[in-house]
Amino acid sequence: MFIKFKVMRRILVFIISALLVSCFDANGQNLLERLGQRAKNAVENKLGEKVEQGVNDALDGKNSKKKKKKKADEQTADPFSQDAVAMPDAKVPAQPKKQVETSYAKTDYVPGDEIFFDDPVEGEKVGEFPSHWDFVSGEECEIITLNGEQVIKLSGWYSIISPLMKEADYLPEDFTIEFDVWSNNRHGSSNNDHIDLLLGSAETEEIVVVNLNPAFNENPAEEGAQSDISYSFRSPAGDIRGGSAKGESLTPLIQPDSWLHVAASFNKRAFKYYVNGVRMINLPNVMRPTRMALRSVSNCEEKDRFYLKNIRMAKGAVPLYDRLMSEGKIVTYAITFETGKADLKPESMVEINRVAKLMKENPGLEFEVQGHCDATGSDKVNDPLSQKRAEAIVAALVEEGIAEARLTAVGKGSHQPIASNSTDEGRAKNRRVEFIKK
Repeated sequence: MFIKFKVMRRILVFIISALLVSCFDANGQNLLERLGQRAKNAVENKLGEKVEQGVNDALDGKNSKKKKKKKADEQTADPFSQDAVAMPDAKVPAQPKKQVETSYAKTDYVPGDEIFFDDPVEGEKVGEFPSHWDFVSGEECEIITLNGEQVIKLSGWYSIISPLMKEADYLPEDFTIEFDVWSNNRHGSSNNDHIDLLLGSAETEEIVVVNLNPAFNENPAEEGAQSDISYSFRSPAGDIRGGSAKGESLTPLIQPDSWLHVAASFNKRAFKYYVNGVRMINLPNVMRPTRMALRSVSNCEEKDRFYLKNIRMAKGAVPLYDRLMSEGKIVTYAITFETGKADLKPESMVEINRVAKLMKENPGLEFEVQGHCDATGSDKVNDPLSQKRAEAIVAALVEEGIAEARLTAVGKGSHQPIASNSTDEGRAKNRRVEFIKK
């Protein structure tokens, strides 16, 4: 009797296993094809084991509490182990904010001091072409609202815009360019979609071309769109060279539905390109460019178009110590905040770390940290906001190892402008931080 019971049990297990596996093959074939034969075998083995265990438990009269406990234990397993199965709705863990801050803490990027073009895109009319730009070619460019703020939407295949400037050749010998680009080029989009920084001159249309593809693959177990950077440039002799950055350096910085901060610097002949403070390109011998443009190369879905904001160009930076010695203070535009808030943007850590380094090298230095606003908004809002921002800078410097006794936070609101508040460039200069030597 016992033998017959055991045989019947095994027959029952076999029949149920076969039925479930056949159903899985019918309904989940596409998933298995993507995951590969190894994952398929793992799934089938796991299913067989679970079915057999479930039947055995039922026949042996085991209670449901133990089954629930086992399920809870299984959920704590490593989701990236070889036996794990990546389902279509699996999400990649979000990038820790600290990782971004760390990248800026280690960066060698030095922002320019003298702003000559600034377009925060605020105050533009939705649906219209951005007023600070000229349309060169392509399909679509307009102001839209994204997550409650105004941004530039640049769409289509080889859509190009260039800044409206009084002079045809406006880039100085030393300059920096910064902008934010929305990272939402998801899995399934073409791997050729990219947002390009173009640097050229009247004589040579393309001197430096950097193709940034901020693609995000929501399913890392599946091959598809991947982040990458490629570039081409001309040497001072005029010959064309090129290459690409390592994708593994860029991929950890990419998150879906988030902003990437792009920065580029040119110093006489050296060109550098950064994403979220991480240097991706370092070219020591490049022909000097005198103008710039931005280009969209996108043939993907509507939701995957490129969006831009906070586009700024500035003349090359002067060392902090030299500025301090000549003026008795440091005026910087590289410490920025979230709109209407006292929350420091991650890229602000570049300048904060430079100031911290200067103070560590000169232990006798003490600063009054002044926060300044433009004339947008009332004194009732600007005065306390500038104070909170100055306090946030002091707190960041203290966190970097500077004694709080060496720093004093003072909010100046919009009461001490250094430029006209009637232009974007003037307002950008008024939105500043000053370190006054005590």
